Amino acid sequence: MKKVLLLPLFAALAVSGCASTGESGDSSGTATGAIVGGIIGGILAHNTGSSSRTKTAVGMAAGAAVGGAIGHSMDEKERKIRAIAGERDAKAMEVERLREDLLRVSVSSEASFDFDRAEIRPEFKPTLDKVSRVLRDDPGVRITIIGFTDSIGSEAYNLGLSQRRADATAAYLIGQGVPASQIATEGLGEAEPRASNATEAGRAQNRRVEIYLQQT
Repeated sequence: MKKVLLLPLFAALAVSGCASTGESGDSSGTATGAIVGGIIGGILAHNTGSSSRTKTAVGMAAGAAVGGAIGHSMDEKERKIRAIAGERDAKAMEVERLREDLLRVSVSSEASFDFDRAEIRPEFKPTLDKVSRVLRDDPGVRITIIGFTDSIGSEAYNLGLSQRRADATAAYLIGQGVPASQIATEGLGEAEPRASNATEAGRAQNRRVEIYLQQT
């Protein structure tokens, strides 16, 4: 497993905070979706060895036409992971096809971690077991795991918490046989909120781990 090292500009834009003693709250300094999309795109590019930086995760330059074999392989992964997600509450695990060769799996922290903790909940481990079985025998898939928090508390604490959760998710997949060489992790704290941090419902949406699967 490798941790992604962002260039200082990207890191400065990403930093903006979640909890010195927990997770929640409002933020006036959150990076825009476009900026953070660029950060995520850079993380994905780094993980796949690309030298080009991207504007957004969805809009990353393909560099070459995606072959039919890649599309078929991702179709199969999407089908299997959607079936796994369908066994849980709809809000616990969301699957989105971003591009022909790129899939995003968003996991709520409520489903996977206790409040302000980075140890995976025992009840979520069977779901990760099934995900690992989809991934562990495919040397062509690159896995980028990114942790996010809400905005309560200090920036440093929240970045650390999001990194620990990303690392814990990666460590569990590795323990189930997914090669560490195919996995990269990054914690972005509160950098890309899905909803307003002014409400508990919004903060709950912002606390999550995203797993990006890219077929190469």
